[in-house]
Amino acid sequence: MYKTPGVYIEEISKFPPSVAEVSTAIPAFIGCTEKGPDFARITTMLDFERTFGGAKPTAFKVQTSKDEESGLPIVDQVDASDVTKGQPEFLLYYCMQHFFMNGGAACYVISAGDYSAAPKKEGFEKALSLLEKEDEPTLIVLTDAVKLAPADYHALCQQSLGQCRKLQDRFAIFDVKDGDTKAFRDGVGTNGLMYGAAYYPYLRTSLNFHYRESDVQVLSADDDAVASWARDFGGNTIVVRFSGTADTPPKVRLIGGTASDPLDFEVAAGQLTARNVNEKTGTETVAAWAAWIAAATNDAGGFTVEVSGDGSGIVQLSSSVELEKQGTNSLDNLKDDQTALYNLVKEYLTRERVVLPPSATMAGIYAQVDRQRGVWKAPANVSLSAVIEPVSKTTDEAQAALNVDPTAGKSINAIRSFTGKGMLVWGARTLAGNDNEWRYVPVRRLFILIEESIQKSTAFAVFEPNDATTWLKVKGMIESYLYGLWERGALAGSTSEAAYYVSVGLGKTMTPQDILEGRMIVEVGVAAVRPAEFIILRFSHKLQTA
Repeated sequence: MYKTPGVYIEEISKFPPSVAEVSTAIPAFIGCTEKGPDFARITTMLDFERTFGGAKPTAFKVQTSKDEESGLPIVDQVDASDVTKGQPEFLLYYCMQHFFMNGGAACYVISAGDYSAAPKKEGFEKALSLLEKEDEPTLIVLTDAVKLAPADYHALCQQSLGQCRKLQDRFAIFDVKDGDTKAFRDGVGTNGLMYGAAYYPYLRTSLNFHYRESDVQVLSADDDAVASWARDFGGNTIVVRFSGTADTPPKVRLIGGTASDPLDFEVAAGQLTARNVNEKTGTETVAAWAAWIAAATNDAGGFTVEVSGDGSGIVQLSSSVELEKQGTNSLDNLKDDQTALYNLVKEYLTRERVVLPPSATMAGIYAQVDRQRGVWKAPANVSLSAVIEPVSKTTDEAQAALNVDPTAGKSINAIRSFTGKGMLVWGARTLAGNDNEWRYVPVRRLFILIEESIQKSTAFAVFEPNDATTWLKVKGMIESYLYGLWERGALAGSTSEAAYYVSVGLGKTMTPQDILEGRMIVEVGVAAVRPAEFIILRFSHKLQTA
């Protein structure tokens, strides 16, 4: 109310509110890290290293010899510790590298543990609980979880799908553990399948293992002597290793005795002696070795002993075993005086390539396609970067069984190598592969985009008068947003009316009772574009007419 004479200015808002589109490809990676907080948002690999540390160094053992003709050193064999089928013990660091190489940008990293212990299911469950409280992430990638037992990994897949279904704002990307498609399909259940997609097989990347030169053992027939002796005794294994000078004869003497004699061990003159073991059971022998290790290993003259087993069986030992001598040196010790061998070993180590599950790579592809084309474009028929080959080749016949699962509809997308084209993603189905509504990844993710964007943008209408003025504002805002999507090619239809509709109003979407109870109901229908998965060309003969 105006009480004082004068000129007053009033600004009248003429523009309707607009829909601000949410991000679509913000992955959350869960795995083991060297250090750092439980949770952080990162944008570059340097950011990751500064926050979470680096990869766990891999220890290598390189067997070398000399060429008989030239006398030059040659590498006979390269073995890596904690590496199974080309996969390092902890995957997350390498997965992050591959994610950024394939178009990834901003993402979240949640640590499920450090390098002091193998990945555990409890760490991933805690990480998923933390992730549920965050709003921005739109993709879930489990990375190191494939190192768990199959039952634990598949349980985590189910938990991820459950979270996606509950929040309806995110999508999960899975790996087929060890390529076992049957176990994967049996293990992931049937709930929330439209919120996840699986990819197969693992990828042999161009990434090299991280290692410290001091952890690379270079074995030869010269230098210091290193030897080992091992024997399995009915489920128990005793391993003896010796390190000493080349002129020291490393020997292990295992001497039997009577049951009344005590079991003891002795090291003298380059020999390790164990007495009275013939009458002992496997359990007693292993326990005695373990006690001897704890008390005497440090003064054993270069010997170390390892014991493992389940304590069953009778131990029968021979009288004497001669160890094979073998030279060893670490790579960092070769740099100054054996440059040729040093460079040769370094070259061979660069040939060792990391094998990774494809989920993190696909997260990068999702981000790349969303940025260049839009979330409605299928993340398929896209080339992969920093990939040498898949660990197994997939034929058309094999992919038919992956793509279409008549039993439960759990489609698995293949990554294939094509002559002249390289590595391509060759599938775009969700795990609900038999569902006509949610069969395709881009359809599900487009609806996630539309639903969350409209949900956040219509929050202004909460507690506004539930009348035609508010309805008109909401309807105009949503129609304007959908029209923009249609213009960008996200919706099918030759006209905007054929591509979408928005309905709100008394007698249309609401009854008088709805209004009395404070409900404003808006119905939105969209015709999402779908990928042309099968292109069929039909040819026929045409009769000559002249």
